[in-house]
Order: sequence, then structure tokens, then C-alpha cells
Amino acid sequence: MFSVTISHMNELNSLYDLTGGETGLRTLVDRFYDLMDTAPEAKDIRALHAKSLSQSREKLFMFLSGWSGGPALYIEKYGHPRLRQRHMPFSIGDVERDQWLWCMNKALDESRFLPSVVDHLKTRFAEVADFMRNR
Repeated sequence: MFSVTISHMNELNSLYDLTGGETGLRTLVDRFYDLMDTAPEAKDIRALHAKSLSQSREKLFMFLSGWSGGPALYIEKYGHPRLRQRHMPFSIGDVERDQWLWCMNKALDESRFLPSVVDHLKTRFAEVADFMRNR
């Protein structure tokens, strides 16, 4: 478990550091997509994704890297994330939002992040997930 809190974020430079950098984010993303791929609670959100989740895994990892203050991998490869615009082709309502959050919250609960980091991420992810709704 990381021995820092959100209040120490400035001393560490970023949320990226608080999550364990590349290793921590990859672990979180992998668990998130493993849950999405297998949990009946995620069947509707899973149906919106391609058969293989490998590209989704990589894109989310790349996005979270830059979003959390680490290397801007997504921007370097794809340009500005334009999250809402990129998600417009998919029908996202309350059910899909809630299933996405269920997977992410469960992955966060299983992470080795400090509780303050988990709470912060849950709040931020809930805001972003709600913003993605388009119906």
C-alpha cells in the first residue's frame, strides 16, 4: 500500500505517483476490464465494446496515464481525448454509466491504493462517467 495521502499529492507531483505509476494504473485497468468481461453486472456495458478488449485496455491506460499527471500517452498518439465526442457513437444511459462505475469501483476496492486515493478516484470517475451519458 502506498504510504501517502491526497494531501501529499503536490509533494509527489501527481495522482500518477499515488496510484503506483504505470504498474498501478495497468493493474487497475486490467482488473476493470476483467470484471467487465466476466461479471453479469456489466453485461450491457460489455456489449458496447469490441469482442477483444485489448484496444480498450490500452486506450484507457494511456488516457489515465496523462489524466493522472503521468506521461500524456493518449494525447501523443491520438490527440486531445475529447471524451464525450468519442463516446457519442455509443448509447450511454444510466444503466451503462452505473455498470461502468460498478466495474471501476470494484477494481478500486480491490486495489492496493490508500483509502483516500480510492475515495478521490471514485468521486472523479463518477463525475466523468455521468458526463458521458448521452441519452
